[in-house]
Amino acid sequence: MSAVKKLIKNLGPGLLFASMAIGTSHLVLSTKAGAQYGWIMIIPIMLANVLKYPFFEFGVRYTNITEKTLIEGYLNRGKGYLIFYSIITFITTFTILAALYVVTAGLLVNLLKLSPDKVSIAAGGLFVLISLLLILGRYRLLETSLKYVVSILFAALIATTIMVVINGKVVSNVDFVPPTLFNEVGILFLIGLMGWMPTTVEASSWVSLWTVEKFKTTINKPSLKDALSEFRLGYFISSILAAFFLVIGWFTLYGTNTELSGNSVVFADQLIQIFTNSIGVWAYILIAVAAFATMFSTCLTAHDAIARVSIDSLSLLFPSLKNIKKKGLPITIILLAVVNFMVITIFAANMGLLLSIATSVSFVVAPIIGYMNLKNVMSQEIPQEQRPKKGLQLLTYFGILFLSLFSLYYCWMVLL
Repeated sequence: MSAVKKLIKNLGPGLLFASMAIGTSHLVLSTKAGAQYGWIMIIPIMLANVLKYPFFEFGVRYTNITEKTLIEGYLNRGKGYLIFYSIITFITTFTILAALYVVTAGLLVNLLKLSPDKVSIAAGGLFVLISLLLILGRYRLLETSLKYVVSILFAALIATTIMVVINGKVVSNVDFVPPTLFNEVGILFLIGLMGWMPTTVEASSWVSLWTVEKFKTTINKPSLKDALSEFRLGYFISSILAAFFLVIGWFTLYGTNTELSGNSVVFADQLIQIFTNSIGVWAYILIAVAAFATMFSTCLTAHDAIARVSIDSLSLLFPSLKNIKKKGLPITIILLAVVNFMVITIFAANMGLLLSIATSVSFVVAPIIGYMNLKNVMSQEIPQEQRPKKGLQLLTYFGILFLSLFSLYYCWMVLL
């Protein structure tokens, strides 16, 4: 079997990672970074992608070798590890999904030309639809459908970015004053951007769970080399697309004094207008559908992952609930939909606040979860020859140190 055919056959967890990552962090935050601060924001975007890479890779590595999830690994390191991760999952459950769904609902309202006050209703409809898809289709539906969504999005973004660059950068207003990045507002935006770039570090366990599900759909388990190759492809795609969104925001809005709205419906219209101004009005419906499909797939993957993580954590913390793995997924999916719908009804008018809470929590805990993942892959469960090489270990330590110092600075700034 050729290398390309083997890679396509093994598509799964890495593809789901890319689909999940190419959502709010790219569509919203990368575009906003380019629009507000210009090309310089490529540095924190690429820095976050590079420094966080080991944290996610360890999820694939640990699970491929041990056939256990990262969450089981946390328990093996000590119950305190699992309790900490469960608390973080509980907190982010009420922010991550709600933030994703409110952006998606805004795009749907814009696409269908509904009244802006229908965001909560649109979100409710999305919760019902996605819950049904996940309960009926399970993992196989995710993997099959997202192969097409990610491929189409990648092609569309390449074309859009090329056309934006050919058209040239928008002329800056005469009264434009470049914003300061290293003040309180700029630092808070940096933390939000890096907190969810390419995605929240808690999602490393999501990749781990998808890897386990992939094993159930294949006759022969992929080798460690093949599994890592598939994941790296997904990671590379998500990193490149983040740069594309940055370029689009920079070329079309930077210097125009245009402020991207925190309201999900208004933001959706602004985002689509950015694309159509470069391609043409004729492409409005195509871009609107593509943007919605992107966020829809992100909601699909994140909802599935958080449900699986919640069940895995509960079954390990409370052994008496061991049957929850067999029967609990549909109930957990519905429960998450109900709870996050309630959150959206409160925060729908202010997407920015919801995103700020979600991204800040993710940023602060990133180095801790990164360290926990390192402990898993350096444990006795992993043969010496299959542990991360020295270079990857050094990158991990540097990432933990860098993100820890930045997190401490953020906590100091907030508390004072």
